[in-house]
Amino acid sequence: MIPESMFVVIILIVFYLTNCIKILKEYERGVIFRLGRLRPEPLGPGLKVIIWPIDRLVRISLRIVAQDIPPQDVITKDNVSIKVNAVLYFRVIDPNRAVVQVEDFLYATSQIAQTTLRSILGQVELDELLAHREKLNLQLQETIDAQTDPWGIKVTAVETKQVDLPDEMRRAIARQAEAERIRRAKVIGAQAEFQSAQRLIDAAEMMERHPISLQLRYLQTLAEIATEKNSTTLFPIPIDLIQPFIEKFAGVKKVADANPGKVTEANGE
Repeated sequence: MIPESMFVVIILIVFYLTNCIKILKEYERGVIFRLGRLRPEPLGPGLKVIIWPIDRLVRISLRIVAQDIPPQDVITKDNVSIKVNAVLYFRVIDPNRAVVQVEDFLYATSQIAQTTLRSILGQVELDELLAHREKLNLQLQETIDAQTDPWGIKVTAVETKQVDLPDEMRRAIARQAEAERIRRAKVIGAQAEFQSAQRLIDAAEMMERHPISLQLRYLQTLAEIATEKNSTTLFPIPIDLIQPFIEKFAGVKKVADANPGKVTEANGE
């Protein structure tokens, strides 16, 4: 039978070894404080032994953290009140600074992201916010990263998720979009009319240079009409057949205009 004193000693040894032996995962680093002083190099992954209670270990994860930025009330440059929320992606690149330089790097990074979001988006107009979101995301990422760099934090990306607009602004944007679509439709219609007229002018110039093309076009039109089983049949009459009659009529008219009296006497007889 194990004496009671020996049992207590065994328990104390197990307790001591439990506090001295630490296992760090692959994505973790251990920041060591020995008698309150920071050790230069953090511990890597694997089985590690520290001197407890002289050493105190703080675990820091190196994985990327996706942190949601709550909706922020923003007044844009053109005095439009909106609500914008975003998501922030960052990770720890220097565990020692993340522990020593800031009390709670998660909370501090979140607060920096919120204030920067309001500041940056308040300097642009609503149209720019909606149309150039990628540019603003990059500007937010660079600004937040510059402020968190002394803490050993690397901001990898900032993405604005949703922009909530007032109802009256939604209706105004819808009217603007409808007017823009109508304008584009009219411009496209005008361009089509211009191109059609230009093609007709080109065709007329070609027919003027080659008169036979007009007759060929006429025959083609007849062939298209005939395919529709029409009861009406059209026959083209060459101008050459009626040209003498036209010239004769024109000559009689000229004589009548030159001698109106003779024409009247002839009519009286």
